[in-house]
Amino acid sequence: MEKLPKIALPSVFVLIVLVILISKSAITIDSGHAGVLYTLGSGVDPERPPLDEGLTFVAPWNSVIEYEVRQQEEPETMSVLSSNGLDIKLDASVLYQPIYSDLGRLHKEKGKDYLIRVLKPAVRSAARSVVGRYTPEQLYSSKRDAIQQEIFEETKAIVEKQYIQLNSILIRDVTLPPTIKEAIERKLKQEQESLEYEFRLVTAKKEAEKVTIEAQGKADANKILSASLTDKILRDKGIDATLKLSQSPNSKVVIVGGGEAGLPLILGND
Repeated sequence: MEKLPKIALPSVFVLIVLVILISKSAITIDSGHAGVLYTLGSGVDPERPPLDEGLTFVAPWNSVIEYEVRQQEEPETMSVLSSNGLDIKLDASVLYQPIYSDLGRLHKEKGKDYLIRVLKPAVRSAARSVVGRYTPEQLYSSKRDAIQQEIFEETKAIVEKQYIQLNSILIRDVTLPPTIKEAIERKLKQEQESLEYEFRLVTAKKEAEKVTIEAQGKADANKILSASLTDKILRDKGIDATLKLSQSPNSKVVIVGGGEAGLPLILGND
Protein backbone atom coordinates (compact mmCIF):
# COMPACT_ATOMS: atom_id res chain seq x y z
CA MET A 1 0.00 0.00 0.00
CA GLU A 2 1.44 3.30 -1.02
CA LYS A 3 1.82 6.01 1.58
CA LEU A 4 -0.18 9.24 1.23
CA PRO A 5 1.88 12.17 0.10
CA LYS A 6 3.10 14.23 3.04
CA ILE A 7 1.59 17.41 1.56
CA ALA A 8 -1.92 15.88 1.77
CA LEU A 9 -1.99 15.64 5.58
CA PRO A 10 -1.74 19.42 6.23
CA SER A 11 -4.35 20.03 3.57
CA VAL A 12 -6.77 17.64 5.24
CA PHE A 13 -6.08 19.26 8.61
CA VAL A 14 -6.70 22.75 7.21
CA LEU A 15 -9.90 21.55 5.57
CA ILE A 16 -11.16 20.10 8.84
CA VAL A 17 -10.35 23.32 10.68
CA LEU A 18 -12.17 25.36 8.04
CA VAL A 19 -15.24 23.16 8.31
CA ILE A 20 -15.25 23.56 12.08
CA LEU A 21 -14.81 27.32 11.85
CA ILE A 22 -17.59 27.66 9.28
CA SER A 23 -19.96 25.52 11.34
CA LYS A 24 -19.20 27.63 14.41
CA SER A 25 -19.64 30.86 12.47
CA ALA A 26 -22.97 30.01 10.82
CA ILE A 27 -25.81 30.85 13.20
CA THR A 28 -29.48 30.24 12.40
CA ILE A 29 -31.94 32.41 14.33
CA ASP A 30 -35.45 31.00 14.57
CA SER A 31 -38.56 32.77 13.30
CA GLY A 32 -39.95 35.25 15.80
CA HIS A 33 -36.57 35.53 17.52
CA ALA A 34 -33.67 37.96 17.40
CA GLY A 35 -30.06 37.66 18.46
CA VAL A 36 -27.76 39.65 20.72
CA LEU A 37 -24.11 39.44 19.68
CA TYR A 38 -21.57 38.77 22.42
CA THR A 39 -18.01 39.46 21.32
CA LEU A 40 -15.05 37.91 23.08
CA GLY A 41 -13.23 41.18 23.39
CA SER A 42 -15.93 43.62 24.57
CA GLY A 43 -19.04 41.64 25.44
CA VAL A 44 -22.44 43.05 24.45
CA ASP A 45 -22.64 46.42 22.76
CA PRO A 46 -26.08 47.86 23.78
CA GLU A 47 -26.04 50.21 20.78
CA ARG A 48 -25.64 47.40 18.26
CA PRO A 49 -28.90 46.48 16.44
CA PRO A 50 -30.17 42.94 17.10
CA LEU A 51 -29.51 40.17 14.61
CA ASP A 52 -32.61 39.29 12.60
CA GLU A 53 -34.07 35.82 12.13
CA GLY A 54 -32.48 33.58 9.54
CA LEU A 55 -28.90 32.59 8.74
CA THR A 56 -26.10 34.89 9.87
CA PHE A 57 -22.34 34.54 10.20
CA VAL A 58 -20.28 35.66 13.19
CA ALA A 59 -16.67 35.15 14.17
CA PRO A 60 -16.26 31.68 15.70
CA TRP A 61 -14.94 33.10 18.98
CA ASN A 62 -18.10 35.21 19.41
CA SER A 63 -21.57 33.95 20.39
CA VAL A 64 -25.20 34.88 19.84
CA ILE A 65 -27.89 34.93 22.55
CA GLU A 66 -31.39 34.41 21.17
CA TYR A 67 -34.51 36.18 22.46
CA GLU A 68 -38.11 35.59 21.46
CA VAL A 69 -39.46 38.94 20.31
CA ARG A 70 -43.06 37.87 19.62
CA GLN A 71 -45.86 38.55 22.07
CA GLN A 72 -45.78 36.06 24.92
CA GLU A 73 -48.29 35.16 27.61
CA GLU A 74 -47.43 34.57 31.24
CA PRO A 75 -50.15 33.29 33.62
CA GLU A 76 -49.94 34.85 37.05
CA THR A 77 -51.77 33.96 40.26
CA MET A 78 -51.56 36.51 43.06
CA SER A 79 -52.85 36.81 46.61
CA VAL A 80 -53.55 40.43 47.52
CA LEU A 81 -55.47 42.32 50.20
CA SER A 82 -58.59 44.40 49.62
CA SER A 83 -59.19 47.79 51.23
CA ASN A 84 -60.70 46.13 54.33
CA GLY A 85 -57.90 43.60 54.68
CA LEU A 86 -59.54 40.53 53.16
CA ASP A 87 -57.39 38.09 51.20
CA ILE A 88 -58.25 38.13 47.48
CA LYS A 89 -56.91 35.74 44.85
CA LEU A 90 -56.39 37.07 41.33
CA ASP A 91 -55.78 34.93 38.25
CA ALA A 92 -54.36 37.00 35.42
CA SER A 93 -52.66 36.70 32.05
CA VAL A 94 -49.79 39.05 31.25
CA LEU A 95 -49.15 39.71 27.55
CA TYR A 96 -45.69 41.13 26.86
CA GLN A 97 -42.63 41.14 24.62
CA PRO A 98 -39.15 42.67 24.77
CA ILE A 99 -38.65 45.97 22.99
CA TYR A 100 -36.80 44.94 19.85
CA SER A 101 -34.58 47.99 19.50
CA ASP A 102 -33.48 47.72 23.16
CA LEU A 103 -32.69 44.02 23.11
CA GLY A 104 -28.97 44.61 23.72
CA ARG A 105 -29.67 46.83 26.72
CA LEU A 106 -32.18 44.32 28.07
CA HIS A 107 -29.61 41.52 27.91
CA LYS A 108 -26.80 43.60 29.35
CA GLU A 109 -28.82 45.00 32.28
CA LYS A 110 -31.47 42.34 33.02
CA GLY A 111 -30.49 39.12 31.28
CA LYS A 112 -32.61 36.36 29.76
CA ASP A 113 -34.57 35.88 32.99
CA TYR A 114 -36.00 39.41 32.82
CA LEU A 115 -39.47 37.92 33.26
CA ILE A 116 -38.63 36.83 36.82
CA ARG A 117 -36.38 39.76 37.62
CA VAL A 118 -38.57 42.58 36.33
CA LEU A 119 -42.01 41.75 34.94
CA LYS A 120 -43.47 39.45 37.60
CA PRO A 121 -42.46 41.67 40.55
CA ALA A 122 -43.87 44.72 38.75
CA VAL A 123 -47.24 43.03 38.11
CA ARG A 124 -47.52 41.86 41.72
CA SER A 125 -46.58 45.27 43.08
CA ALA A 126 -49.15 47.03 40.90
CA ALA A 127 -51.85 44.48 41.79
CA ARG A 128 -51.28 44.95 45.53
CA SER A 129 -51.40 48.73 45.13
CA VAL A 130 -54.57 48.78 43.02
CA VAL A 131 -56.60 46.08 44.79
CA GLY A 132 -55.84 47.69 48.15
CA ARG A 133 -57.98 50.66 47.07
CA TYR A 134 -61.16 48.62 46.48
CA THR A 135 -63.66 46.59 48.49
CA PRO A 136 -64.35 42.89 47.76
CA GLU A 137 -67.76 43.83 46.35
CA GLN A 138 -66.19 46.21 43.84
CA LEU A 139 -63.62 43.59 42.86
CA TYR A 140 -66.33 40.98 42.34
CA SER A 141 -68.75 43.04 40.31
CA SER A 142 -68.74 46.63 39.11
CA LYS A 143 -65.08 47.66 39.19
CA ARG A 144 -63.31 44.66 37.65
CA ASP A 145 -62.61 46.36 34.30
CA ALA A 146 -61.36 49.52 36.01
CA ILE A 147 -59.09 47.49 38.30
CA GLN A 148 -57.69 45.55 35.34
CA GLN A 149 -56.89 48.80 33.52
CA GLU A 150 -55.26 50.37 36.58
CA ILE A 151 -53.03 47.33 37.15
CA PHE A 152 -52.00 47.47 33.50
CA GLU A 153 -51.17 51.18 33.60
CA GLU A 154 -49.15 50.96 36.83
CA THR A 155 -47.21 47.91 35.61
CA LYS A 156 -46.53 49.52 32.23
CA ALA A 157 -45.10 52.62 33.90
CA ILE A 158 -42.57 50.37 35.66
CA VAL A 159 -41.48 48.00 32.90
CA GLU A 160 -41.39 50.28 29.85
CA LYS A 161 -38.33 51.99 31.35
CA GLN A 162 -36.69 48.56 31.59
CA TYR A 163 -36.99 47.63 27.90
CA ILE A 164 -40.17 45.53 28.18
CA GLN A 165 -43.30 46.22 26.15
CA LEU A 166 -46.44 45.42 28.13
CA ASN A 167 -49.39 44.79 25.79
CA SER A 168 -52.17 43.83 28.18
CA ILE A 169 -53.09 42.40 31.56
CA LEU A 170 -56.26 40.32 31.60
CA ILE A 171 -57.95 39.43 34.90
CA ARG A 172 -59.36 35.93 34.31
CA ASP A 173 -60.84 35.34 37.74
CA VAL A 174 -61.28 36.95 41.16
CA THR A 175 -61.65 34.51 44.05
CA LEU A 176 -63.11 35.81 47.31
CA PRO A 177 -63.50 34.03 50.66
CA PRO A 178 -66.65 31.84 50.37
CA THR A 179 -68.61 33.67 53.08
CA ILE A 180 -67.89 37.07 51.52
CA LYS A 181 -68.83 35.82 48.06
CA GLU A 182 -72.17 34.44 49.31
CA ALA A 183 -72.97 37.69 51.14
CA ILE A 184 -72.22 39.75 48.03
CA GLU A 185 -74.36 37.49 45.83
CA ARG A 186 -77.28 37.78 48.29
CA LYS A 187 -76.96 41.55 48.31
CA LEU A 188 -76.81 41.73 44.51
CA LYS A 189 -79.90 39.51 44.26
CA GLN A 190 -81.82 41.72 46.70
CA GLU A 191 -80.81 44.84 44.77
CA GLN A 192 -82.00 43.25 41.53
CA GLU A 193 -85.34 42.30 43.05
CA SER A 194 -85.71 45.83 44.43
CA LEU A 195 -85.04 47.33 41.01
CA GLU A 196 -87.61 45.02 39.42
CA TYR A 197 -90.22 46.01 42.04
CA GLU A 198 -89.52 49.71 41.49
CA PHE A 199 -89.87 49.19 37.75
CA ARG A 200 -93.28 47.57 38.21
CA LEU A 201 -94.40 50.43 40.46
CA VAL A 202 -93.29 53.04 37.95
CA THR A 203 -95.01 51.15 35.11
CA ALA A 204 -98.27 50.88 37.08
CA LYS A 205 -98.14 54.56 38.01
CA LYS A 206 -97.62 55.60 34.39
CA GLU A 207 -100.52 53.41 33.27
CA ALA A 208 -102.79 54.95 35.91
CA GLU A 209 -101.73 58.44 34.84
CA LYS A 210 -102.50 57.54 31.24
CA VAL A 211 -106.03 56.36 32.13
CA THR A 212 -106.63 59.49 34.23
CA ILE A 213 -105.46 61.78 31.44
CA GLU A 214 -107.69 60.03 28.90
CA ALA A 215 -110.72 60.24 31.21
CA GLN A 216 -110.05 63.90 31.98
CA GLY A 217 -109.74 64.62 28.27
CA LYS A 218 -113.10 63.03 27.55
CA ALA A 219 -114.72 64.91 30.43
CA ASP A 220 -113.29 68.22 29.24
CA ALA A 221 -114.49 67.53 25.69
CA ASN A 222 -118.02 66.75 26.87
CA LYS A 223 -118.02 69.88 29.02
CA ILE A 224 -116.98 72.05 26.09
CA LEU A 225 -119.55 70.40 23.84
CA SER A 226 -122.37 70.88 26.37
CA ALA A 227 -121.49 74.55 26.83
CA SER A 228 -121.59 75.15 23.07
CA LEU A 229 -125.01 73.55 22.46
CA THR A 230 -127.47 76.53 22.66
CA ASP A 231 -131.21 76.25 21.98
CA LYS A 232 -130.77 77.75 18.54
CA ILE A 233 -128.03 75.25 17.62
CA LEU A 234 -130.15 72.36 18.89
CA ARG A 235 -133.15 73.62 16.91
CA ASP A 236 -131.09 73.97 13.71
CA LYS A 237 -129.69 70.47 14.13
CA GLY A 238 -133.22 69.17 14.74
CA ILE A 239 -134.42 70.81 11.53
CA ASP A 240 -131.52 69.27 9.58
CA ALA A 241 -132.28 65.84 11.00
CA THR A 242 -136.01 66.21 10.28
CA LEU A 243 -135.40 67.20 6.70
CA LYS A 244 -133.25 64.13 6.19
CA LEU A 245 -135.98 61.95 7.69
CA SER A 246 -138.55 63.59 5.39
CA GLN A 247 -136.69 62.21 2.42
CA SER A 248 -137.52 58.70 3.54
CA PRO A 249 -140.20 56.90 1.41
CA ASN A 250 -142.15 56.30 4.63
CA SER A 251 -142.66 60.05 5.26
CA LYS A 252 -145.67 61.90 3.74
CA VAL A 253 -146.31 65.29 5.33
CA VAL A 254 -143.85 67.71 6.98
CA ILE A 255 -145.34 70.58 9.05
CA VAL A 256 -142.64 73.22 9.74
CA GLY A 257 -142.88 74.63 13.25
CA GLY A 258 -145.49 72.13 14.33
CA GLY A 259 -143.40 70.27 16.88
CA GLU A 260 -141.91 71.14 20.28
CA ALA A 261 -139.61 74.18 20.36
CA GLY A 262 -140.75 75.05 16.86
CA LEU A 263 -139.24 71.91 15.28
CA PRO A 264 -140.82 70.44 12.15
CA LEU A 265 -143.54 67.79 12.58
CA ILE A 266 -143.55 64.73 10.28
CA LEU A 267 -146.84 62.92 9.58
CA GLY A 268 -146.38 59.42 8.19
CA ASN A 269 -148.63 56.94 6.28
CA ASP A 270 -150.35 55.63 9.41
